[in-house]
Order: sequence, then C-alpha cells, then structure tokens
Amino acid sequence: MPSTEILVFAPLIVLLAYVTFGMAGFGSTLVSIPLLAHLFPLQAVLPMVAVLDCVGSLSMGLRLRADINKREFLPLLPFLLAGMVVGVLLLLRLPGEVLIASLGAFALFYGTMYALNRGAQLKIARWATAPIGLVAGTCSSLFGVGGPIYVMYLAGRGATPDQIRATVPVIFIFTTIGRISLYTAAGLFSWQILGYAAALLPVMFFGLYLGHRLHLNLSRNTLIRVIGGLLMASGVSLLLRALQS
Repeated sequence: MPSTEILVFAPLIVLLAYVTFGMAGFGSTLVSIPLLAHLFPLQAVLPMVAVLDCVGSLSMGLRLRADINKREFLPLLPFLLAGMVVGVLLLLRLPGEVLIASLGAFALFYGTMYALNRGAQLKIARWATAPIGLVAGTCSSLFGVGGPIYVMYLAGRGATPDQIRATVPVIFIFTTIGRISLYTAAGLFSWQILGYAAALLPVMFFGLYLGHRLHLNLSRNTLIRVIGGLLMASGVSLLLRALQS
C-alpha cells in the first residue's frame, strides 16, 4: 500500500505537470521528475513518467499536428536517439546521490534561464543540430528532461511559439518510446511502477484538459517565467537533498 504522502502529493504533482504541458506543449517532466524524485527513487520516477509522457505526447501531438515544424524536427531525431543510449548507460552506472545532484543542478540552471527569459535570445546555426541533439537525448534518458533544450533549439532556429508548442510533443513521442524501450532493456520497469503510472493516467488527462483551456488566457512569457520559478525551487530542493544524503 502506497504511503499517505505518495497518495496525496503524487497526483497533485502530476496534475500541475500536465496543466503546464497542456498550456506550453512542454514542461511536464520539468515539473514532475524533480518533485516526484522526493517521493520515489529516480530510477523508478523516470520509467513511470516516461509512460505518462508517451500517452500525453500522443494526445497533444495529434491535436496540434497542423503546426509541426518538420524541417527542424527530422534532422534532430537521429542525434536524439544516439544521445538517449548514452544517457541510459550513465543512469545505470552513476550513484543515486550524483544523479539527484545533477538533476538539481540541471533544473536550477534551466529555471534561471527561463525566469530571466534568456533562451529566446539565442540564434542557432544548422551545424549545431548534432551536438544539441546528442546532449538533449542524453539528458532525456538520464534525467527524463529534454524539453528546455528542444524549446531553445527550435526558438533559435526561428520556430514560432505555435510551432514549438506543436513540435515538442512530437519529439516527446519518439523520445518517450525510445526511453521506454531502453528502460525496459535495462530492467528498470516493474509491475509496481506500471501500476502507479496507470493510476495517474486520469490525472494526466485532466491536467492536459485544464492546460489546453488555460492556454488561451495566459501569455507565453508569463508561463515561461512561472515554469522557471518552479524549476529553480525544485532544483534547490534536490541539491539540498543530495548534500544531506
């Protein structure tokens, strides 16, 4: 039987994560993984959230498919997949406290970038697709978090906000299927993890519904800064936890 803490806070975290995803087209793992890592081991959080993200990304991708930026997405894909293999190998080899500290630093860095709205100022050349794809794929399978890198890449390549909101979920479809396959091969899935994911699916769908409705009433800049604040807070909390372990 899950603890009261898990029963209360896990659904709230997932709801907040997918409201964010529904509004922005990314951000679910930015919110869910650092916060759920306080309730579960990171090696359990990553496969559980991968299942939720796969279903949520399919839903968002089908809804927004008319605005997908295929010109920037397709060249990125092979490098993402290669980076994901590297990320899983690191996940299996690095100690738990190192993973938590690294995730905290990652969340704090991107939270600061988002809060200051620095990512939108970058201009990215075509040659950078390969290194960015490798780094994004590694972070995707190692931390379950690649959205900030995808958004900065697409914005730096001139994609519009609507194209970013449509394209990132499609990237997630491929990366989450890849992560699920790699996590399964690495033996990270269990029936308990699948049970948690199944129990949280209705919460995820409700969050997407609310986020889609709220998207019409909230500016993108405001949303980016809110995500940045959440990331900074969760990053600091994870770093403190790693220092205390």
